[in-house]
Amino acid sequence: MCSDLFTRGAITLGISSCLLGEHVRYDGGHKLDHYIVGTLGRYFRFLPICPEVGCGLPIPREPMHLEGDSANPRLMTIRTRIDLTAQMLAFCTAKVKELEDEDLCGFIFKKDSPSSGLFNVKVYNNGVVVKSGSGLFAEAMARHFPLLPMEEEGRLSDPKLRENFIERVFCYRRWKDFLASGPTLGRLVEFHTAQKLLIMAHSPKVYYSMGSLVGQGRDLPLSELLRHYEEQFMKGMALHATTKKNTNVLQHMMGYFKQHLSAEEKVELLEVIGQYHDNLMPLIAPLTLIRHYVFKYNQQYLKGQFYLSPHPVELMLRNHV
Repeated sequence: MCSDLFTRGAITLGISSCLLGEHVRYDGGHKLDHYIVGTLGRYFRFLPICPEVGCGLPIPREPMHLEGDSANPRLMTIRTRIDLTAQMLAFCTAKVKELEDEDLCGFIFKKDSPSSGLFNVKVYNNGVVVKSGSGLFAEAMARHFPLLPMEEEGRLSDPKLRENFIERVFCYRRWKDFLASGPTLGRLVEFHTAQKLLIMAHSPKVYYSMGSLVGQGRDLPLSELLRHYEEQFMKGMALHATTKKNTNVLQHMMGYFKQHLSAEEKVELLEVIGQYHDNLMPLIAPLTLIRHYVFKYNQQYLKGQFYLSPHPVELMLRNHV
């Protein structure tokens, strides 16, 4: 459905510069990630950012870490004990404002970095790790762009986390394109209808809440309606799709063919869905069979569902068991 978004450069992701192979780390090295560059790079335009270089620090430079309160840590050089917090925070404040104009649809951060780590960054107190926090730039990004899909490169090795992140990125792009195309209540109903099964796979509860919001749309100013919808949409998609919820969606889709499938076809489809439910085959297997029936029987409603093709099949995001 969204093949126009599957072309290279149609979607912009912010990314820690070192992950692209740029020599910006404290020791003058890099952390080139071949999956990001070689695979994701076929579909996304990357906007590289190194907060430490961006705030004026040299290459190479003295290592630094976070100290003090994990909710409000200080950025300190380890050997010379120079406090770089104010310098980094000034950069963060300016940079997040600048990025408002970059049309970002996601951000991939470098794990463990005191500036760019998103999760479980070490915070020290008298040389002892007391709590885990976020890098100063990553925290500023999360605060300024609360709905922007964000992830760390290390976590992208987990198939479920990788699928969830990339799926959210494409959802956010579709939503931004919808906003840019002159939204109306009627067009919001169409947008919501096309996302139905995709949202249900992440959270049936959120889907029904969003449906209720759209149903009451005439009682709200359009700008307020769109703001609430965006918040529910992106927060709902951040919840993970599960085997149980996907199975429910697959069975729901099967109901659209009850007047068309032969007895043998019904048995086959139920068997494939059951094998997926029992973790014997990946989600792509029952979806491929259902997609075959969608076109065989010209099922117009299902043709309009992004659940069937939320991201490029070449990324093989639904191929894991």
